Amino acid sequence: MFKPGVEGKRVVILTGKTDMRRGIDGLVSIVRLKYNLDPLDKGSLFLFCGTKRDRIKCLFLKKMGLH
Repeated sequence: MFKPGVEGKRVVILTGKTDMRRGIDGLVSIVRLKYNLDPLDKGSLFLFCGTKRDRIKCLFLKKMGLH
């Protein structure tokens, strides 16, 4: 569930095992190269499952722009 005021467009569960040692750049590259999706798509939540399937990492961009 998203917090009030946060608009979530879609939730994408990425299948397969993901190396949880990867940082944000590594997760972004997986989304772009392996799944051909745009990780900078505002409001999209990407979920990754670890090798042992006991951990989940997420990638979520709330909004873009400079403040």
